[in-house]
Amino acid sequence: ANAVDRFLVIRVVTAIAAPILFLAVLLFAPVGGFIGFSLAALIGVAVFMLPDMRLNRAVEDRERRITRDLPSVLDLLTISVEAGLGFDQAVDRVVANVPGPLTDEFRRMLGETRAGMSRSDAIRAMEARIDLPNVRSFLLAIIQADTFGVSIGRVLRAQAEEARIKRRQEAQEQAMKAPVKMLLPIVFCIFPALFVVVLVPAVINIMDELG
Repeated sequence: ANAVDRFLVIRVVTAIAAPILFLAVLLFAPVGGFIGFSLAALIGVAVFMLPDMRLNRAVEDRERRITRDLPSVLDLLTISVEAGLGFDQAVDRVVANVPGPLTDEFRRMLGETRAGMSRSDAIRAMEARIDLPNVRSFLLAIIQADTFGVSIGRVLRAQAEEARIKRRQEAQEQAMKAPVKMLLPIVFCIFPALFVVVLVPAVINIMDELG
């Protein structure tokens, strides 16, 4: 509950520490001139941006875990609803059996509905907190099914199948990006070492023959 206050305190501390470290490095660094100034500026900017960088990394990790868990959670919801449970009971069963940030949001949604908020408002609040396209489409489908009286089990099955297809497509996309990402380290790390191993003995032999 005090995470926001703690983050703001860290932001203030780093905002104060950044210029102090900049001046300290600028005055006491063993190198001077442009290199010393660049080093001091780099350290100051890094310290100032560190809280935001850690927060953004935590957000990305949370979104990645939610995207990864969504198909499994939808499958369990579908099985529970088709077995005869209501939607709230199915969500309660999923929350009890599947840990993770997605089920934490479902737990909060259940708490809000039990506190008196309507289910559609609680789902819209959950959608605003997560703000991911896959989760948004699922939650909007649940709201529409609840509003128009459509079978939630049928909607859940369709959403689970769509989530599995999207996860498979994202995995294929990441696999296709892998060769491009590997190109840079291959060109700058592996090829130079390979050239040294192959060419240096040949150059030495040629110099011996010419000498």
